Amino acid sequence: MTLSLQKLGVAYAGSVAVHELDVALAQSGRVVALVGANGAGKSSTLRAIAGLSAMSGEAWLDGQNLGRLSMAQRAQRVAYMPQSLPQATALTVYESVLGTLRIACPQWSSQQAHQRIEAVLGDLSLVPLAMRALGSLSGGQRQMAGLAQLLARAPRLLLLDEPTSALDLRWQLCLLQALRQHVATHNTLCIMAIHDLNLAARFCDHMLLMANGRLLASGTPAQVLTPELLRTAYGVQARVETCSLGTPMVLAEQAVSPTHPT
Repeated sequence: MTLSLQKLGVAYAGSVAVHELDVALAQSGRVVALVGANGAGKSSTLRAIAGLSAMSGEAWLDGQNLGRLSMAQRAQRVAYMPQSLPQATALTVYESVLGTLRIACPQWSSQQAHQRIEAVLGDLSLVPLAMRALGSLSGGQRQMAGLAQLLARAPRLLLLDEPTSALDLRWQLCLLQALRQHVATHNTLCIMAIHDLNLAARFCDHMLLMANGRLLASGTPAQVLTPELLRTAYGVQARVETCSLGTPMVLAEQAVSPTHPT
């Protein structure tokens, strides 16, 4: 599986949010962290790949130009979860996932759909909530239900915009563990915008660091999480240490004047 972004750009009302992004991700079965300060262009990049924002340049997935596909064809290959939570309705978690499958995967039999839902709810530890109405759930639980709707479709590319933002520590770990397992099992690719750099370093194989709408660095967490790049991207003085498992850990010490990438 390959994802290639070629001079991808996004502008709103004449203001450029993303400047000619060139990215090539040639390995599947990976979770990629899209990191950077607020306003760096992370959400705009994800929305452009998903086809929800006008863009310049091209996005290619498995040799197909996503811009030349219909929205229905694109939705079969690419699934996007925004920062906003699923609507609090009277539908149960199970019904909400089933409704998503009926729209996104009409070719599936009823048996296939129900088997898929049961597997995904089990992976996400949501079985106890399956018959609960979305409107009765906490924000974090609804966010997990939204992820279940995406994973049930088994898309080739998952685009998640801050999926851990409404979750407590345990649910953050549950989500990221399940996400890694899903991506490895289905040999797909996930790009996830995330603010917690230490969670990203632990669960992601690759990082894309953005600053001011541009790609500042691309590589493993150890390659991207350096004091110099953190100062440039975030305007912080930070130490980067290695835990006993070999994972880099960012210890931000103080806000400083950021340097500016050229």
